[in-house]
Amino acid sequence: MTSNTKDGITIRIMTEEDYKNVKVFMDDDFFKSEPLCQASGEDVQRQNEEENDEYHLSMIAQGTCLVALDENNGGRLVGFVLAGAQFPEDVEQHRIEAEAMEQHTWGRICTLLSKIEQEANLFGRFGISKVLYSHITSVDTSMRGKGLGSRLAATLMEVGRSKGFPAMVAYCTSFFSARQKEALGMQCIYSLTYADYKDAEGRPIFTPAAPHTMARVMAIKL
Repeated sequence: MTSNTKDGITIRIMTEEDYKNVKVFMDDDFFKSEPLCQASGEDVQRQNEEENDEYHLSMIAQGTCLVALDENNGGRLVGFVLAGAQFPEDVEQHRIEAEAMEQHTWGRICTLLSKIEQEANLFGRFGISKVLYSHITSVDTSMRGKGLGSRLAATLMEVGRSKGFPAMVAYCTSFFSARQKEALGMQCIYSLTYADYKDAEGRPIFTPAAPHTMARVMAIKL
């Protein structure tokens, strides 16, 4: 798949040159709307920024990331997906990395995601040795409710199939992202309610606004 255009919006594979605009978009959009980041009051994008840039660029190099461009508006970036391959050995690697992180919001999110990843046991459950991991999806506020997020996810599934991935997975911290993935045929194989995820003093670590009450692991065989 090189690109597809519908209603003036083109979706194509992300290049390294795109990342500068994607990063600005993340700052303006994703980090302000993702429930756990939004509820923190912290400048989450600046946390572990260098390591995250390196991780995102490694995903882009795999040809598994997408951008959505508004052709009626000078090719303006209106959405993106960062995604990449994950393997069984990554589960332990993510646990080690999360444990070593500073306990700011991003560090706490990575600890949560590592716990979810271990308990969902995706590789054992499906009996597979690699999976396409949909890491971050973001759509411009002006484009929400128009099906662009669904188009991005459906296009990513096509990319996954073309590259021989047996399954795709997304860890949804937002109610809306989980609902969108479910509408595309992805199944919730694990969930963790935020109210039940507590610190040593018994206080919930994350308290995002309703309807974001749980994190879900959404998966589909490709």
